Amino acid sequence: MQRLGTGIGWRPEIADAVERMPGVDWVEVVAENVCPAHLPESLRRLRERGVTVVPHGVSLGLGGAERPDEGRLRALAERAEALGAPLVTEHIAFVRAGGPLTASDRLEAGHLLPVPRTRDGLDVLCENVRIAQEALPVPLAVENIAALLSWPDEELTEGQFLYELADRTGVRLLIDVANLHTNHVNQGEDPAKALAELPLEAIAYVHVAGGFERDGVWHDSHAHPVPRPVLDILTDLASRVRPPGVLLERDENFPDPAELEHELEAIREAVLRGGAGDEKLGGGVRRSVNAGGVNRSDSGGGVRRSVSGGGAEGDGMRGAEDTGADGVGPRDGGGRVGPREGEAARDTRGARQRLALGQTALLSALVAGTPAPQGFDRVRLGVQARALAAKRADVVAKVAPELPVVLGSGYRAAFLAYAQRHPMRGGYRRDAMEFVESLLLAGRPQDAAARRELRAWWRERSGPAPRHHRPAVRAARAARRVLLGR
Repeated sequence: MQRLGTGIGWRPEIADAVERMPGVDWVEVVAENVCPAHLPESLRRLRERGVTVVPHGVSLGLGGAERPDEGRLRALAERAEALGAPLVTEHIAFVRAGGPLTASDRLEAGHLLPVPRTRDGLDVLCENVRIAQEALPVPLAVENIAALLSWPDEELTEGQFLYELADRTGVRLLIDVANLHTNHVNQGEDPAKALAELPLEAIAYVHVAGGFERDGVWHDSHAHPVPRPVLDILTDLASRVRPPGVLLERDENFPDPAELEHELEAIREAVLRGGAGDEKLGGGVRRSVNAGGVNRSDSGGGVRRSVSGGGAEGDGMRGAEDTGADGVGPRDGGGRVGPREGEAARDTRGARQRLALGQTALLSALVAGTPAPQGFDRVRLGVQARALAAKRADVVAKVAPELPVVLGSGYRAAFLAYAQRHPMRGGYRRDAMEFVESLLLAGRPQDAAARRELRAWWRERSGPAPRHHRPAVRAARAARRVLLGR
């Protein structure tokens, strides 16, 4: 695995500061926020200086019940090629549900939601990861996410789930230590136990980020300084293996560049305190896996494993002599990591159907107000539902900044009222359009000048009316005439 070093998440708001920041070896960019044909000049300059740029996807939904969308995979591949990236990354999460598998309307979360750590969830995720690996021109790494809630009747711990995923697919892991801290506070999960169970030789790099605690719930905000407990988990990880790269994530509420530099230095110091030598990164970790978890001992040899009771049937866990140079699986001619031998193809149709029903019921409860599925913590569901609605309001305000200006202080209350009745069924830009449509069709806002501004905004962004005569289309055209003021 390529040594990346210390990096920071590239965002337009801090682009100039990142270019001037000393000691930045690489950057990560949200894949969906860049156009391959029109890369930001700041990223072009960084690449010309030899700074590695890694695209980080947020919308693929590899943990969803459906197979990955071919168009989204093509878009991710295009960004990897345009940026000359050594790998691409995504999340172990689902972001949408419904559709053909459940014969229901498709719902969008607008957020990364946790996958159930069950055999069904693992089988579907493994197949989706393999599909993505085949479609991408460079290796894929997947990230553990932060969760406000957990699924009932889970069969695996986070460490076991990630271990089997990496072993069955050869996928690399992006370990977010801030998310391990989040799950410790919110779910009582032990970060040290999760790290002990991970296939450390599969780690591509590490995320570090800040958050805040409110009413006993940790919110992974990416808008606050990195707290000491997160740095301590990074030190624990670095005591087990020297990570190929560590990256600071900050998405909003950006501080002065000097404060970001101070956080980067704290991250370097946390890794140094861990003190893992280069020989450990090269594969000097020997494991014995049993039903109770991972027993770890260090040696100077390659990665060797024996399994009894803890792995899936038929999983061929092999030694480093049978894998690629970094010990994470065989490679094809393009340097991509493939599944291990002995991993048989599985029929996931039943698993996909069951997973689809569960994920749709959960997402519907979160965004459409349907009853909570059995076994879920209703209090936590309420926290998550409010967080999703608040995020929708915040992101719509960013993609359509004119709306908070026109609506003033009433924007947020109006949007949250809209969100309670209208689940998101497309992207955030469509969400903004439908929000404005709902206001105008209801004769709001009361101020005539504000209504005129909103109508003009909507007209500039709406397409031509369809030429059909079905009743639903005639109703839509009637609504359009209202919106156009005709």
